[in-house]
Amino acid sequence: MTVKEEDDSEILHITAWTAIGFVISASTFLVLLYFFMSTWFVWLLILLFCIGGIEGLHNCIVTLILSKFRGCGKKTLNLPLVGEVTILSLVVLTLCVGFAIFWAVNRKESYSWVGQDILGIALMITVLQLAQLPNIKVATVLLCCAFVYDIFWVFLSPAIFHDSVMISVAKGKKAGGESIPMLLRVPKLTDPYKGFDMLGFGDILFPGLLICFTYRFDEAKKKGVLNGYFLWLMIGYGIGLCITYVGLFLMNGHGQPALLYLVPCTLGTCVVLGAVRRELKDLWTNCDESKQMAEARLGSA
Repeated sequence: MTVKEEDDSEILHITAWTAIGFVISASTFLVLLYFFMSTWFVWLLILLFCIGGIEGLHNCIVTLILSKFRGCGKKTLNLPLVGEVTILSLVVLTLCVGFAIFWAVNRKESYSWVGQDILGIALMITVLQLAQLPNIKVATVLLCCAFVYDIFWVFLSPAIFHDSVMISVAKGKKAGGESIPMLLRVPKLTDPYKGFDMLGFGDILFPGLLICFTYRFDEAKKKGVLNGYFLWLMIGYGIGLCITYVGLFLMNGHGQPALLYLVPCTLGTCVVLGAVRRELKDLWTNCDESKQMAEARLGSA
């Protein structure tokens, strides 16, 4: 296998059917969590979160070190059952495992949100590196499905389940109040009860996939910062988050489906800009120009 083929094989190219299937699977998993959430289920999620967080943090740290000090990755060791590994990778992996264990043991402490957010962000960075949208046609399918998914499980599910399924699962109401780890937490500085603002991974990953696509699109088309799409979608995402917190305030702290605001502010921004610039067709049917650009780089390496 060539370097180019190996690099491409590690990337998950999302299709419209993949997007629909993912949202259906997420809904099914959410219902299972709602009905069968228990202490052992939470521990299973914590274990999976730690494994993903360790891998993500390891990849981020190793990549960062090698980008600055290329010689660090040359020394290797032969380990039983594993084979040849770099000393750098082994040391970083050990530190990451220790960090994840420390967080898991102390996850109920007031400072545990820092470790959870670090592991979560590293995990999401890795996901955004491995999963890619080919064009905004697929992005539209994915984000529209996620848009409906978020609204239904936050606002409409009480009509069926007599409770907001999304909020109940996020707060761990059926698991002794222990929330699932698949979200970012930030303490409310003005809350005397020391509560947390929470943002689910989906609220970052779904728009993030589109934002990453626009970055690759801008790079492939050799666009500048202002005449590209990446900057404006980042601004749109920030505005969407602000609107989410305004909604949270206006509804007296009732959990908000963040994608209700984030999808229009990101996908809507992309579509409007594309239409104004008469590039909507290129965005809609983009034939992996960013992928071709990446292959060209590998070929010249």
